[in-house]
Amino acid sequence: MQYSLLQSSLSEQTTATLTHQLLFEITLHGFLLWASMGFLVPVGILAIRMSNREECVKRLRIMFYIHASLQSLSVLLATAGAIMSIRNFDNSFNNAHQRMGLILYGAMWLQALIGFLRPHRGCRGRSVWFFVHWLLGTSVSILGIVSVYTGLQAYQKKTSRSIKLWTIMFTAEISLIAAFYLFQDKWEYIQKQGVILGNEPIQPSDQEISPRDNKDKEPLNESC
Repeated sequence: MQYSLLQSSLSEQTTATLTHQLLFEITLHGFLLWASMGFLVPVGILAIRMSNREECVKRLRIMFYIHASLQSLSVLLATAGAIMSIRNFDNSFNNAHQRMGLILYGAMWLQALIGFLRPHRGCRGRSVWFFVHWLLGTSVSILGIVSVYTGLQAYQKKTSRSIKLWTIMFTAEISLIAAFYLFQDKWEYIQKQGVILGNEPIQPSDQEISPRDNKDKEPLNESC
């Protein structure tokens, strides 16, 4: 009797330990994928986007290396998360999160390969490469954000814990990055609204034309 109680107690402790370990692995997997797809990839895209109007060669080179470093780190973190998923989780691919993750991992590595094999500026294939790199990068970013949301739902289903706070925080983060992405492209244009440039045509509404000026200009018009 005592042996049976002891065996039952040990079995319950082992189950509790395995459950705690599985919860830690699920949480770590989610953190790695958020850091990769939910933060580094969007910020890396934002960095290269900001370099479009940069004229200083040194700052342009710095932004490029920031972009490349963030994207490379995101691939490594996502790969670590994928290895954890393969080793520790049930990968039956019977839900949207797992199927999306499989497509996402393949697309990320393809994007990284395309990035390393980029042709030099001026080459004939540069335009095609840029379009493919931009299209695939945008797709990976959007798919990665959706994957984080589906991962939060899978976490809630697996652990029965609330994800409301994490969903709100992630939505706020993505909204802030998206707003900055859209705003920074218009910042230079907004600043120019209060300045008339030398090579910019002056509209009739930009300065007041007096009747005297009109009279002075009439002979010139007649002589043309």
